[in-house]
Amino acid sequence: MSAQAPSAALLWFRKDLRLDDNLALIAAARSGRPIVPVYILDPNDRRSGSLGAAQDWWLHHSLAALGDRLQALGSRLVIRQGEALPQLQDLCRQTGARKLVCNRRYDPPGATIDKAVSAALADDGIETESHAGQLLHDPARLLTGSGGPYRVYTPFWKTLERSGEPREPVEAPANLAAPSTWPPSEKLESLGLLPRKPDWASAFSEVWTPGEAAALEKLETFLEDGLDGYETGRDFPAKPATSLLSPHLALGEISPYRIWHATRGLKVSSGDLVRFRKELAWREFCYHLLFHFPELADKNWNNRFDDLRWHSNEKTFRRWTEGNTGYPIVDAGMRQLWRHGFMHNRVRMITASFLVKDLMIDWREGERWFRETLVDADPASNGANWQWVAGTGADASPFFRIFNPTLQGEKFDPEGNYVRQFVPEIAGLDNKYIHRPSESPAKALEKAGITLGETYPRPIVDHGKARTVALAAYGALKEKS
Repeated sequence: MSAQAPSAALLWFRKDLRLDDNLALIAAARSGRPIVPVYILDPNDRRSGSLGAAQDWWLHHSLAALGDRLQALGSRLVIRQGEALPQLQDLCRQTGARKLVCNRRYDPPGATIDKAVSAALADDGIETESHAGQLLHDPARLLTGSGGPYRVYTPFWKTLERSGEPREPVEAPANLAAPSTWPPSEKLESLGLLPRKPDWASAFSEVWTPGEAAALEKLETFLEDGLDGYETGRDFPAKPATSLLSPHLALGEISPYRIWHATRGLKVSSGDLVRFRKELAWREFCYHLLFHFPELADKNWNNRFDDLRWHSNEKTFRRWTEGNTGYPIVDAGMRQLWRHGFMHNRVRMITASFLVKDLMIDWREGERWFRETLVDADPASNGANWQWVAGTGADASPFFRIFNPTLQGEKFDPEGNYVRQFVPEIAGLDNKYIHRPSESPAKALEKAGITLGETYPRPIVDHGKARTVALAAYGALKEKS
């Protein structure tokens, strides 16, 4: 008499849209069970703000790529939309699955959903098996000597470094056992992830190819051509000196273990290597903060800043979002964000500082805009970095650090190549005035075809005066503490 065939298992994909170094996938493949891979578009992800419109575009193409890779393993991706628990229960009934396998989530809304799903499925007699792998550290276990969370990056990095080399990444399986019959799946197009009328994401494909294969290729290219000189080159937006891996990391198309492992044994300067690894560790630190302070995107980490009086000006905020502030480096960054769903990291700091400290607009307004428009929007990095710039967060930039957008442009875009790419109406100015069009002589403006206030705006604020106002506002809080 033959043994009874094992029941199926659901493999639940979330922000881990890859086969390589996917511990949940590996465990499912080794279980000997028929595997039903599933992705559920949960409306709770919209309510929690974990997915924005720009990342929806990426998600659509990433799911298509994942489906193709699963098909190559003799499997397929089942797509559903709706709240996770009833969708999973329905799939268990349809497939006879008695097990759910997934990778852990560390963002608070996701972790809350996972806990509720696990408890409800257990009541149905269905086992949930979760795996680590989205982070290099476990936020619940990596703690200070006093047993609390880290609040400063440098000791966090040192402890992470002392904890030993991260594990080796695990290769994808050669195949996945398929069920005898597949449950119904929605069409990817039915999720409505792509913009229509107008297609504001039409230029995204100029620079991005979503999917695991593209992520691995981008890592290889960066390590061959971009890591050498990274320590200094990463600050210059016109240079191809950054990895551009952040959107792939945001949806889990590549694991941090794969990236870390790929940097071992490279013949580059220790400064370049350590700086790159520290960028990975900064992402870890942001998740550490989010895990221990779930309201990172909504509340000041340091509540001393709750009394700071922000300005509310819809017209001014709109000019910032559109890249019409009259400060070329700020405008270039905001236009790059709209055109490509991305902005260079140095320019993110400049544009964020300008919103918060020149315009005195609440950092939460900027956080929400970035979350909606970035293809690499990340619930941990977005909130932590905005609070860093605003001076309200953990290990934040000091309140008196206010970026001068003109000097920042001249220092990090000295030839104006970045500005000329995204603010073409002032491209005719020479390098001396490309970051100072409002100070340009009338003849230079005429020669470049620029009419200030018409073809390009005059500065929306005077930076020197705005800096004084910001310092006074922040200084008043300091006196109260």
